[in-house]
Amino acid sequence: MRKTPWNIWLLAARPKTLPAAVVPVLLGTAVAVHEGGFRLVPALICLVFALLIQIGTNYANDYFDYRQGADTDKRVGPVRAVASGLVAPQTMWRATMIVLGAAFLIGLSLVFYGGWWLVAVGVLSILCAIAYTGGPYPLGYNGLGDIFVFIFFGLVAVMFTAYVQTGEFSWAAFWAGTGCGLLSVNLLVVNNARDIETDREAGKRTLPVRFGYRYAVIQYVASALVAYAMPDLLMRTGYSGWVLLPLLTLPFAAFLCVAMTRAHRPRDFHWLLARTAQLLLFYGLLMTLGILLG
Repeated sequence: MRKTPWNIWLLAARPKTLPAAVVPVLLGTAVAVHEGGFRLVPALICLVFALLIQIGTNYANDYFDYRQGADTDKRVGPVRAVASGLVAPQTMWRATMIVLGAAFLIGLSLVFYGGWWLVAVGVLSILCAIAYTGGPYPLGYNGLGDIFVFIFFGLVAVMFTAYVQTGEFSWAAFWAGTGCGLLSVNLLVVNNARDIETDREAGKRTLPVRFGYRYAVIQYVASALVAYAMPDLLMRTGYSGWVLLPLLTLPFAAFLCVAMTRAHRPRDFHWLLARTAQLLLFYGLLMTLGILLG
């Protein structure tokens, strides 16, 4: 890829992770449609907010990993903009503040649909985006990154997208959020398994660093198994059998679980990360379709 300014910032945004922002908004909106409360404007606001939070988190990660010494020449993942010298550290920090500031301003309009208390949810989302790799107790450096991803790119994103349209929380949104949240966590699991050695040297105590690569494999498989139980639970809330559509991707998920047990080389993890993002997207789209039909 030619290193134009646009391509550099796109690279830093990590496009392969963006399905983790899009899928939960689609699911939350599908739940709202099913419950007769679809509203286009708040749905679009949620989508833009989620994308900005994801990109802002990635920019902050690029900046703080460089500051913490986690991004070194030994790292085998995709090129990091700051560590590779493509973007100056302070420029990346300013970009992070601009993106997260835009997320706050755009998200602020959701108070017209859900009340002023949503400001607290938005502020917490932004603070956690920074605290993921920054601040006095970085979540990602202390084995809490998985919880952050599950909550904010699973439960919160789906349930609040549905809430600002319907005015209610529902079990359907909870189960849908659990499924996509767990598959989003698997993106992080692959990333952390790939970086286990360099993270250990940098003092980044991710779960694979603490418990080993075998734990990462178990976590990946367990997250997938639980995610594929969610369509059945969703059906038990009153939806039709159409919500079982995500099970069509089960063979693909099983194939990736086997691949995770055999991944050793950097290119294995690059491939697996891209395929895991695809699985999340396919799972989410089929569940969205199933909810709309169900």
